[in-house]
Amino acid sequence: MTPRTRVLGELADRLVGLDPGHPLRVGIDGPCGVGKSRFAAELVRSITARGADGVHLDSDGFHHPRAVRHRQGRDSARGYYEDAYDFDALAERVLRPLGPGGSGRYATAVHDLPSDATVTDAYAEAGPRTIVVFDCTFLQRGALRQLWDEVIYLDARRATAHTRAVDRDADLLGGREAATAAHDGRYLAAFDLYLAEERPRQRASIVVGHEDPAAPYVVKD
Repeated sequence: MTPRTRVLGELADRLVGLDPGHPLRVGIDGPCGVGKSRFAAELVRSITARGADGVHLDSDGFHHPRAVRHRQGRDSARGYYEDAYDFDALAERVLRPLGPGGSGRYATAVHDLPSDATVTDAYAEAGPRTIVVFDCTFLQRGALRQLWDEVIYLDARRATAHTRAVDRDADLLGGREAATAAHDGRYLAAFDLYLAEERPRQRASIVVGHEDPAAPYVVKD
């Protein structure tokens, strides 16, 4: 068994063993490029391998429309931090319906990123033991952090996350130089604001060292 498989299994065991009386709301937090989406997808596979109902929600379906995302400027770090994601919709259409006294009916998306269209008809039903995993930077902002049952923070050095993010986005953003500038000036700069204002690592219920994705380890649980 690899270190990654072992850690994912331990986390899955922990989550499957929890019963808050409603679907479990799990956030995967961390800097841009740290590997949140892959980690979330693999964690859900580990959850379902244990016979539980695991769901991975894609944060791309919870962006604001382009006009909102770019209203502070396409290069603005503050604009990315405050305007990239529709966290009000996430709270009202996902986290509260999944929480205490909720209906269990939740939105799987509110926005289509490629077309920039609003989505109003994408819903699913969660059972009382469903585990819903959502990965996104900034998910412990303000009042939103009170709506998670567990938050797993993936921790890596800023330089490591930066390199991974540039590798991932170079083709999308027009080359390594453009991707480096975008992450320096907007994406990781926005994460720096988040670190300073919200202390997400300290507030997370679980911290996973993710400097080497092949050998993660639990720092705090």
